Formats: sequence, structure tokens, C-alpha cells
Amino acid sequence: MTPPLVISVQSQVVHGHVGNSAAVFPMQAAGLAVAAIPTVIFSNTPDYPTLRGAPLPPDLFADLLLGAEERGLPQRADWLMTGYIGSVEVGRLAADFVARCKAANPRLRYLCDPVMGDDGPGLYVPAELARIIADRLLPLADLATPNTFELGFLTGQPIRDMDDLQAAGTRLRMAPGASLIATGCVLEDSPADHLESVILGPAGATRHPTRRLPVALPGTGDLFAGLIVASLAKGRDLTFAVETAQDLTSAALAHASRIGAREVVLSDPDFRASLLTL
Repeated sequence: MTPPLVISVQSQVVHGHVGNSAAVFPMQAAGLAVAAIPTVIFSNTPDYPTLRGAPLPPDLFADLLLGAEERGLPQRADWLMTGYIGSVEVGRLAADFVARCKAANPRLRYLCDPVMGDDGPGLYVPAELARIIADRLLPLADLATPNTFELGFLTGQPIRDMDDLQAAGTRLRMAPGASLIATGCVLEDSPADHLESVILGPAGATRHPTRRLPVALPGTGDLFAGLIVASLAKGRDLTFAVETAQDLTSAALAHASRIGAREVVLSDPDFRASLLTL
């Protein structure tokens, strides 16, 4: 039986696990085929003293997209996901690619992880790239996974409670019938010492709390989004996908904390064994 195919357009690093370097292995371990297309190639995340590498030149990125299309990947894929993009030019090319893929394959589902900022650093991509994500990528998305900073930035809506989330979801210009997963929510009535993922979709809103760990590491959101796609591509429903992604992401963070790692770690045997059951 041919495994489900995912096209994953994200960053890639030599050291550590962020972007495709965090999301590809869990999807493959869960039994998916993954076509990974890098938007940037860096030596490591920017929180180290040095950073080598660069965003892909637009002509090289466009050539990789063309090669994927020449191999018929958009027509064969079940899922397409985008994460960190890195430059305005690559953002425009990625938006064109997503539009072409969805036109070529009406059954293709697209997850947009609008990686653009967080509460600590604020916006860390150019404002023009954020506009491309808001105006061109999110309207094509069947599923989006912004954190509360990104959701607030994209909609101009501060996120304090469920009413704010509902208002932000309405302002986010996504495809008809799409679902939003607001991640890392700490709302006024959230359980103490917990974060929540909140699903907003055609069937209404559901809240999914998980214990907040005393650790924040690069790659957490990328891993979470990859685990969501892994479950959905294997036929699980969205609630199962979100709760499983929370559990497995928490396990990876806890393992990283125990061994003193500076980013998400994917080598824990229990974590890897759990991926096989998806």
C-alpha cells in the first residue's frame, strides 16, 4: 500500500531540530512519505553565538519547486504544509506553489504554520512577509496552527479569553470550512500551570489543556505541526491529532530538559515507539 505523501516546505538546520529537521522524522516514523523542500539552510538556530548558512536564493527555491512539480508530487500528495519561510521572495514563490498544488489536486489538504514571531522576541520576519502569509497563504489553508502572538498580530485582536479567540478566528481569512488551532494559549480561565490548544472550526470550539513545562525550546511548534499532520494523514480525527501532538511534544521537551539539550530532541525511545502507533 502506498503511504500518504506530505510535501513539507520549511527551514532546515544542520545541528538541532527545527523546521523540517524537527517535523520530517516524526512523519516518516509514523509511516508517511515526506518530500522536504527547504526555505533556508542554516547551521543551527539563531540563539547560538554564530549562525552559518542563508535563506535559499529565490531562483534555487523556484527550481526545487519546479522539480517537485515535474515529479508529479502535487497530484500525488495528501498533505502540504508550510512553516518558516525566511525571505519575502521565497514567500511569494511558496504562495504561488501552494495555489498551483491546490488547483492541481482538489483533495490536497494544506496546513499553514504561520511562523513569524512569539511573545518574547516579537515579530522576527519582515512585515512584508507577514502580509504574504496573511493575504496569500492563510486564505488557502485548510488548517492553521498560529501561536497566540501570531494570531494576535495577524488579526489585531489581543488574546485574553475565548471570546477573543472566536473574534480572531473570524478575522483570520482562511478557506471556507477550514479549522484553526490556536497553540500555546494561556487564557484568563486556563487551568493553573497549563497551556491550551484551542480548535476553532465548523463544528465549534474545543479546548485541550496540557501541563506547562518549565522549558521553552526552538522547534516545539514545528514538531507539533508535523505530529498533527502525521495523525491526520493516518486517518485520525483532529481532536486525536491535537491531543496526541501535545502529549508527544511534551515528552520530547521533557526528555530534552532531562539531558540538558538546547532544542527539541527526537531520540527518546518511548517517543519513537509512540510514533509507530499512529
